[in-house]
Amino acid sequence: MPAPDSRAAVLALDATDPTASLRQRFALPAGIIYLDGNSLGPPLASTADRVQRAVRTEWGGELVRAWNSCGWIDLPARVAARIAPLIGADGDEVAVADSTSINIFKLLAAALALRPDRPVILSEEENFPTDLYVAQGLAELLGERAHLQLVPRSKLLRSLGDQTAVLMLTHVDFRSGELHDMSEITRAAHDAGAMMLWDLAHSAGAVPVDLTACAADFAVGCGYKYLNGGPGAASFAYVARRHHEGLRTPLTGWMGHRDPFAFATAYEGAQGCAPLQVGTPPILSLIALDEALELFSQTDVEVLRRKSVALTGLFIDLVDHRLPDQGFTLASPRDPARRGSQVSLSHPEAFAVMQALIARGVIGDFRSPDLLRFGFAPAYTRFTDVWDAVSVLEDIMNDRSWDRPEFRVRPRVT
Repeated sequence: MPAPDSRAAVLALDATDPTASLRQRFALPAGIIYLDGNSLGPPLASTADRVQRAVRTEWGGELVRAWNSCGWIDLPARVAARIAPLIGADGDEVAVADSTSINIFKLLAAALALRPDRPVILSEEENFPTDLYVAQGLAELLGERAHLQLVPRSKLLRSLGDQTAVLMLTHVDFRSGELHDMSEITRAAHDAGAMMLWDLAHSAGAVPVDLTACAADFAVGCGYKYLNGGPGAASFAYVARRHHEGLRTPLTGWMGHRDPFAFATAYEGAQGCAPLQVGTPPILSLIALDEALELFSQTDVEVLRRKSVALTGLFIDLVDHRLPDQGFTLASPRDPARRGSQVSLSHPEAFAVMQALIARGVIGDFRSPDLLRFGFAPAYTRFTDVWDAVSVLEDIMNDRSWDRPEFRVRPRVT
């Protein structure tokens, strides 16, 4: 389909968008086109009041009694039950706790324990770095009982073997936005006798996921990207029910105990995936995430996915037509079936160009060495946002306003 030739044509797309009303649920600053929800989603308009109520009325009024009177003790399980339908799981197969990195550590250790005669954690060189760092640390801790093997993506499936305990991959590549075929890869891992661990940080809330249908063993994901739970929001971890009986985690904290308030000296794990709970849950953060997840109880993720495909496709078409000679190369798949909810463009001056965009109110981000990354969260991104973002990009490229000293100064967070 040819790219729209006017802003009016794009406005017409927004007028017929069945998800358009969702945008009103978010607290978005005026004058900003936000295309970085794949790094940090914005708050819902109701989140601040919900958290303030928790501080003033629950914490401030009930004090320690709020664990019972306000249901704090059950909040992780309630949040897990909201996340479960977004990833094709049952509520008791999901635990909400800690960070994605810590949950990866727990689940990799659990996978190795379930395959004691296989020491290899297999992943691709392009995987998200923190996942690899965690695996490296676990391998150092376990010595000969664990080894991290990294291979190029093109050699991934050929590298599965009789020493592979677990294959660990991120469903959507954080740099390019490329989607792995979850069913095909999980099946290949199982055919080799290995287990499968998926990182859904760049999927959950924007790309439909069905862990049950593809028979995944484990998964993790974060609450602060497309789930809009706030900076540092709790992570989720999935364990297929068939592994509950044999689940062993190296982090055995009191909230994973069968009876936490018995305060027994010896650890005895709870049933199911509950042992993945370790320490006291971060209630204020979980309340913010719980409030954000209410949006998805009223929204079909398949509808959001269709809009996501349309938004990313429009962006690619407009860049192709309006910036053909400005040095941009598409770093994401053109095929929407192979693309998550982001588009990445490579450019020799990517960092400076992104800083110029941000200065003009178009917020994306930069990934080394040369990628401009744009996330299109379908719950609040409009088709006119895409049109206007490309217009600003066209302006700063035509007048070279990106080529200023201030746009080459790199802050700690890029």
